[in-house]
Amino acid sequence: MGALMLKSADETRYDSIALGEVMLRIDPGQVPTARARTARIWHGGGETNVAEGLSYCFGLRTAVVTALVDDGIGRNIENQFREAGVDTSHIIWFSPSGKGTFSTDGKGTLHNGINFTYAGKGVLPSVTEYYRAHTPVREVGPGDVDWDGLFGRLGTRWFSTGGIYTLLSPKTAALALEAMQKAGEYGIGRSFDLNYRSKVEPSKDRARQINRQIVPHVEFLVGNQDDFGDALGYETRKVAKDAPFAEWLEVYTAMLRAVAADYPNLKYIGTQLRGALTADRITWGAVLYDVEADQIHQAAVREGIEIADRTGGGDSFASGVVAALLKGKGPADAVQWGAAHGILVQETPGDTSMVTQGDVEKEVARALKGGGVSALR
Repeated sequence: MGALMLKSADETRYDSIALGEVMLRIDPGQVPTARARTARIWHGGGETNVAEGLSYCFGLRTAVVTALVDDGIGRNIENQFREAGVDTSHIIWFSPSGKGTFSTDGKGTLHNGINFTYAGKGVLPSVTEYYRAHTPVREVGPGDVDWDGLFGRLGTRWFSTGGIYTLLSPKTAALALEAMQKAGEYGIGRSFDLNYRSKVEPSKDRARQINRQIVPHVEFLVGNQDDFGDALGYETRKVAKDAPFAEWLEVYTAMLRAVAADYPNLKYIGTQLRGALTADRITWGAVLYDVEADQIHQAAVREGIEIADRTGGGDSFASGVVAALLKGKGPADAVQWGAAHGILVQETPGDTSMVTQGDVEKEVARALKGGGVSALR
């Protein structure tokens, strides 16, 4: 099987490219959506959040491949990407003029995705309501993206996509598979987050059918125990919520070994561990399985941590792991980076990263030492 070999920065234009959906997020703050009269504007997407974390937090060269209607909402999303240092030149723009290959009308037959996400408070849970049924990204399929130009002429070291995007439409599933296969031809590292959402695709059978085509082309697979059941069909013994962590880890590790045996292309499999005590207080950890060494690496566990917004924590775990691998670190460091980045992103509002690599490294040191948090003056 061999170790994961990545291209050098000198021979590539990008460190990472992400394929996925992005939505405008309307955030009512501390007021539940039904009673909100003002809101903040963010953006986010399970796949594009990874690219943004790599760019803003870790200073890597990233780009997104997505599709947006060319209107004020689409340009708002683009501007937010650009503020975070993400290259937006590969976004496919749908003209509202009705003219051209990628076009729609001006009355919203296709529209940019929007979600309303209330972060929750105490015993009031976080609630996200989606408006994504007619987004342009659903209409982009095989042959619409010049992967040879992106992966060959320009070059990248890493490619990522995920299980939300692949289930949006038959075209998104086919385009993700095309991209994964083409990235493999160019020797690019590839990651995929199973990230199953029943609101996107209620049929687990369809999700499994699609994911079983994609996972054979992946080096780093992200998914928790439920994801592996829902999105790939692996049945495992259920562990009681109050069971010791060691019992859960034993069951999860046995499942990972079964997955790795079925998909020998995999180099790493990992997940974040989030135990929600309330909407704004969690216990947080992460594990990363090194397949070749048959070794589980575990991040420091953070217990009873207050958070501001849980959305994007899992995506930020993935980007922290990928950043560490791209910077030449091993799995022991990668899982610490992933866990630290994931918890820090949940300490700030919105889906995407507002912290730096220095913040991540300080949080790793703090958590491993078990110390508190001092004011910076």
